[in-house]
Amino acid sequence: MEKPGFPQPHQRVGLPGALMGRGAGKPGFPMFISELGLKKGQWFMADQVQASAQRAIAAQRAERVVDLRKRPRIGESIIQTTLFACGFISIFTTIGIVFVLFEESLAFFADPAVTLVEFFTNTVWQPRIEQFGILPLVNATLMVAFIAMGVALPLGLGTAIYLSEYASERARAILKPVIELLAGIPTVVYGYFALTFVTPILRGVFGQDVVSVYNVMSAGLVVGVLITPIVATLSEDALSAVPGRLRQASFGLGATRWETAIRIVVPAALSGILAASIVAMSRAIGETMVVALAAGASPNLTWNPFEPAETMTGHIARISGGDLSYGSIDYKSIFAIGLVLFFITLGLNIASRQIVRRFREVYD
Repeated sequence: MEKPGFPQPHQRVGLPGALMGRGAGKPGFPMFISELGLKKGQWFMADQVQASAQRAIAAQRAERVVDLRKRPRIGESIIQTTLFACGFISIFTTIGIVFVLFEESLAFFADPAVTLVEFFTNTVWQPRIEQFGILPLVNATLMVAFIAMGVALPLGLGTAIYLSEYASERARAILKPVIELLAGIPTVVYGYFALTFVTPILRGVFGQDVVSVYNVMSAGLVVGVLITPIVATLSEDALSAVPGRLRQASFGLGATRWETAIRIVVPAALSGILAASIVAMSRAIGETMVVALAAGASPNLTWNPFEPAETMTGHIARISGGDLSYGSIDYKSIFAIGLVLFFITLGLNIASRQIVRRFREVYD
């Protein structure tokens, strides 16, 4: 039975047949062919448009060159230039100091009245009579430094252990700024404190005939108080850097807090503690006002800390304020003393770096 509205089997003609002329004259066939041709034309035009667009995009990408160069930023350039200038000024200042020290020291040693052997072996320092033995000045400087370290090391290390292992957060927030405040007190105040407070106590304990008004002991004790904040702060930072798992492992084995601090934490932070001690000693060697006011102005070679003696920095401060003619032998001797002081502090800094490298503990 034929279905109305649909092509019957004998009326269905494919596209090849239509192209060959078969089915011509059948109802609806011309319209089918025209619609099919229209759709194929639209598809062909769409493909052409898409291909043209893709070619245009490819051409634009080929023509466009990506600029990977850093864009200039004025603010960044100013900051970079400023930081470079700061570093350059620091290096240039150091070079200038070393150059001046060497230049004036060479002029001092070029004088016929001075020889290197006499300078390092003579026990008398009296430039006015052409006696240039630096041993009395070096001896007094080291005496003050070792007395100061005898005070600062136990006080500073004990304070660091307390702040790191025992103190609460509130106590640490209060005590640490107070300790660091000692470093902000002018050294001239420490000098008069040593002269008017510490020296009378020493004379009252050991006797006025034993302790002089100006003596190395009072200067060394006060310099020790002066450098205590350095030892305490740097040591506390080193102790706090020790991993907490070491403490927990020690507590787990039954150790007390004191045993953990002494046997675990302090050995683990030994490099930082030693570095702090050397930095503090360098500070003690370079101290000027305390020793100039309390230690005396007599360049004596003595091992008695209750007698007056003059350090290198104290001697430089004393004769620099006097009537010295430029270019005289007394004037040039200041730079020779400064050069020796420079090499002492440089040696301590090199030793500090070697100690830190040798005893440094690295934890993952």
